[in-house]
Amino acid sequence: MTSTATTADERRSLPGTVVRALWSPQTWRATSHVVTGAVVGLVSFVVVLTLLVLTVVLLPTLIGAAIALLSLLVLGRVFTAIQRSRFEAFLDVSIPREPAAAPRERFGRRILHELRDRSTWRQLGYHLFAGVFGLVAAVVVIGVWSAGLALAPAIGYAASVAGIGVDASAGLTAAGVVLLVVAPWVARALAAVDATVGRALLGADPAEELTRRVASLAASRDSTVDAADAERRRIERDLHDGAQQRLTSLAVNLGVARTNLTDAPEPAREAIAQAHDEAKQALVELRDLVRGMHPAVLDDRGLDAALSGIAARSPVPVRLDVKVSERAAPEVEAVAYFVVSEALTNAVAHAGATGIEVTIERHRDRLRVRVTDDGRGGADAGRGTGLHGLDGRVRSVDGTLHVDSPAGGPTTVTAEMPCEL
Repeated sequence: MTSTATTADERRSLPGTVVRALWSPQTWRATSHVVTGAVVGLVSFVVVLTLLVLTVVLLPTLIGAAIALLSLLVLGRVFTAIQRSRFEAFLDVSIPREPAAAPRERFGRRILHELRDRSTWRQLGYHLFAGVFGLVAAVVVIGVWSAGLALAPAIGYAASVAGIGVDASAGLTAAGVVLLVVAPWVARALAAVDATVGRALLGADPAEELTRRVASLAASRDSTVDAADAERRRIERDLHDGAQQRLTSLAVNLGVARTNLTDAPEPAREAIAQAHDEAKQALVELRDLVRGMHPAVLDDRGLDAALSGIAARSPVPVRLDVKVSERAAPEVEAVAYFVVSEALTNAVAHAGATGIEVTIERHRDRLRVRVTDDGRGGADAGRGTGLHGLDGRVRSVDGTLHVDSPAGGPTTVTAEMPCEL
């Protein structure tokens, strides 16, 4: 019952919609868009076509061809801006603009960039299209509106014009009414076709836009990695120059007190001894934390020296083999260092390993880090936060991390990263 009533309402509202379309703002905006498109399109068509022909004809002179080509690029941009403004003003269609060339880029490079850019030639193609389509669309729209307005009052005019019968006058009037009813929809349809072509040719190329977004995200990722690395270095310096120095001084003073205050009461001597031991342990942990964040030796002497320090401090024997003829990017070296550090920590703390082998090799533009231990195995990057965070850190430099850890061992952690970002 409800569906039938709705259909009836729609049928009753259809004549009203048709009549309201005659003075609808959308109709007159579409009509204005088509009419102005004929003027702008015809001018741009003549100018663009003339400059294209001149560029080809003047090729032997080089200078003349260069002037014509430069004028074509400049005026093409101007016509593109006008057309985009027309779409936005009349049809409320916003056509995205392609990113502008870098202001510091040389003039010659900018011209070459525009010549290679497909969007430049798509825009010129639209201006040639607009000259033909705009003129035809304007003739059709103006013709339909004019014929409708001229024929609609024919029945009143027929009474004063000899030789035209009432039947013929009524037929002309009916034709005029039909044309008036159709005119708004013709204008809207032609404006919609123009908008579709305009979006395709005047807007940024989807593939190029995707490439630009990927490049922008990669640059943003690189800057984020650089900022995080710089922040880690700052914290390392602050800890080394501040908290670590104060804790060292505290441990030394407690050691002196522990040695000299032999005649103090037993509870006091025990408290001093316990505080001394805790201060030394805290100092060891702080030093390990500072080294794990970003050791200074990594910047100064590279992976071999930095990892030798880790291997020397490991409670489990570590065989280190670094075959890197040329240093990688600092961010990549930092990630490689953290991979080895985390893998050694896991092998000692969780796998019960008695021997660990670390191999680092550079193959052309790829750095491969492999850490193998003879522990009990069963490591899973999906369960442990350490390996999961390590995977994220490796991926931050476009690398891959693979963990092979069957039950019973051995466990092999392999990371591959580009040497340059």
